[in-house]
Amino acid sequence: MEEKRYRLSGPAALSVPLADADRLLALGDGECALLYLYILRCGGALSLGAAARALGRTEEDLGAAAARLGRAGLLQEDERRLAPADELPEYRAEDIVRRSREDPAFRDLVSEAQRVLGHSLSGADLKTLFGVYDRLGMPAEVIMLVIHRCAETARRRYGEGRLPTMRAIEKEAYLWANREILTARQAEEYLEGLDRRDEAEDRLRALLQLRDRTPTPTERKYMDAWLAMGFGIEAMALAYDRTVVSTGKLSWAYMDRILRSWQEKGLHTPEEIEKGDSRAPARPAAGTVRRERVPAAGGDDLERLERLLGHKGRESAWKDGFWPGREPGWRRYAQETGRRRPGGGRRSTPGCRRSSGWTGPSGA
Repeated sequence: MEEKRYRLSGPAALSVPLADADRLLALGDGECALLYLYILRCGGALSLGAAARALGRTEEDLGAAAARLGRAGLLQEDERRLAPADELPEYRAEDIVRRSREDPAFRDLVSEAQRVLGHSLSGADLKTLFGVYDRLGMPAEVIMLVIHRCAETARRRYGEGRLPTMRAIEKEAYLWANREILTARQAEEYLEGLDRRDEAEDRLRALLQLRDRTPTPTERKYMDAWLAMGFGIEAMALAYDRTVVSTGKLSWAYMDRILRSWQEKGLHTPEEIEKGDSRAPARPAAGTVRRERVPAAGGDDLERLERLLGHKGRESAWKDGFWPGREPGWRRYAQETGRRRPGGGRRSTPGCRRSSGWTGPSGA
């Protein structure tokens, strides 16, 4: 059979050093190769958050791949980091006032922040906002998007009327900066991804019946991890169903183990789970309803009564324990037939009734 040959559909414009190519081949790791190509495509810089969104992986998985690339000598950690907020210089009030007069963009930023937050900014808030604007190098329009995002997050998590603090806005701005979201276009793409994630979170909260309260920090950590793994709502519904059936409740740790086991096997859709997980129950065909046999209350006594009424004999009744001197079988039989216990209602031992020749219901 003639061997098939392939060719790239476009021009080969990406250059990989031969030494790096040899190291990648020696690793034999597809995840590392994918991450390397992504870094090369982005000009040699890596932001785990941006890479996770672009490649459909979790930051945890990409961080592990980056560590393997580092051990192979293909990647080194960037030592340039933004200073923490508490290490920023102390801005004087007169500097901020002067800047607001000279810089229309900062003046517009202050006005928008006050409009969204619904109050005039305090001196401390102005210093925090100015530190974000001066230190992070973000355009004012990007910082405005950060403020709107924080306001939307507070509303979704805590209800209408709840607004973010300036510290929360500062923390979110640093998160964006560390993920290299520094332009309006990058911010819009990032926000679109966050909107999709918010929709997925709303559906997950409805599945887990958490609409009437705010998830705890631990519960939110679980949900964030499951969404980051790339599971759709149908796959998480399967995991939830198995969890409740097995434990009788929503056990977060149990459901987490199920989803992580599927993640390790590369199973993310209901079809993949049904084929790749032997423990997964087969899904019923569309339009069919699975019927469960639900036993009636007191099923054992009713079955005994049916045998007695079916004339199955005294010995069968004796073995089943349904004899006039035994409760609760005789009481139920008496209620059904209107009969009274032989002997004037006095309780007798089974042995006495058996020797007296009483033949039970069929002989009465």
